[in-house]
Amino acid sequence: MDMTTKLTAAAERLFDRHGYMATGMDRLTEAAGMSSRTLYKNAGSKAALMARVLTERDRRFMARLEVRTVDALFAALEDWVRVEGCRGCLFLRSRAETGGDTPEIAEAVAAHKEAFHRRVGEVVATDLGREDPALAEQVLVLFEGATHAAVYRGAQTVSAAKAAAAILLERARS
Repeated sequence: MDMTTKLTAAAERLFDRHGYMATGMDRLTEAAGMSSRTLYKNAGSKAALMARVLTERDRRFMARLEVRTVDALFAALEDWVRVEGCRGCLFLRSRAETGGDTPEIAEAVAAHKEAFHRRVGEVVATDLGREDPALAEQVLVLFEGATHAAVYRGAQTVSAAKAAAAILLERARS
């Protein structure tokens, strides 16, 4: 594993567990097993490192959403929560922590959420057989809500959101 990959993986674990603001550079150097000089050489800045983490997370998350049905979309979230844990959306948490005032982070979050919104619309259209922007928005809200409710209610919230999405999809078909 090269230094950049090692650093990005260590940073993702820390940012996800402790948050952006609470994760200091000392903690990052220790977790990555490198000097602060090497860290800055490979990361540039903490904000640039967080943007890299978000870009890598976006790549992994969106790959899981290469599905054709709304049911499979929620199954992908169930799997993500099982593997990654129930800590909510790292994109929204990092944006909330920085108030949207850190350009590198704000841009990474906006790019992810735009791609995610588009992907949900594509899945809904494929499953339904036609575009339905209102239904896509409802599915997106259920997905995002389940992601955050899982923090305090557990992974079963994804199953509840999946069932609600199935009802909405069935109504849209009739």
